[in-house]
Amino acid sequence: MDIDRYLEILEAEGELLLGAAVRAGWDAEVPTCPGWRVRDLVAHQGMVHRWAGGIVAERRTAPFPPREETVPDDRLPDWFAEGHRQVLEELREAPEDLECWTFLPGAPSPRAFWARRQAHETTVHRVDAELAAGPAPSPVDPLFAADGIDELLTGFHTRPTSRVRSDRPRVLRVETPGTASWTLRLSQEPPRVSRDGGAADCVISGPAETLYLALWNRLPHGEGPAVEGDAALAELWRTASGVR
Repeated sequence: MDIDRYLEILEAEGELLLGAAVRAGWDAEVPTCPGWRVRDLVAHQGMVHRWAGGIVAERRTAPFPPREETVPDDRLPDWFAEGHRQVLEELREAPEDLECWTFLPGAPSPRAFWARRQAHETTVHRVDAELAAGPAPSPVDPLFAADGIDELLTGFHTRPTSRVRSDRPRVLRVETPGTASWTLRLSQEPPRVSRDGGAADCVISGPAETLYLALWNRLPHGEGPAVEGDAALAELWRTASGVR
């Protein structure tokens, strides 16, 4: 996917997130983020937009912590919209040869990395907001969903922080039948991930949108993709795959 498409999605998803948050109300519980109310969700995503936009705008080459802000409820909509607009402007205006810090492998450039990451970050939290508002989230574009699966598996879960580990070697395959497949070789070390098929102890499969939401644990337990083989591996993913 190209950067312009990521930015189109980021723009639309931010607007959907805010709209769902307002419908749900600031005190509504977020079922997919235990302990959070909608105001916490909006404050988090608004903080992330400002953090990412600052890295791009200031050409930061080393990580720095996000700045927490306490925003009154009556200011949250405008505050969120401002941060959303800022990150979009910074990414649109950034040069193709932008140099700045990133934290996942695989993107062709830092600008592409941040456009992709913010599009997916915002989409996942848009789903959270819509689930808080009920009854069901808006659809996710299948091509974008497959891209998000790839980022999650080959980016986040190859890092040392991934808690998806196994006491003995096991193989988990994730696939959208006929289009894409990812194989996770599990051990006591971080998963080794490849974009291929082959024999597996467990296969999790389904449409890209379903897999995207399920792998981010945004579907209720028991709903979503098909599981073949050792269901304990699917349960391992559900309980240990939260990104930190």
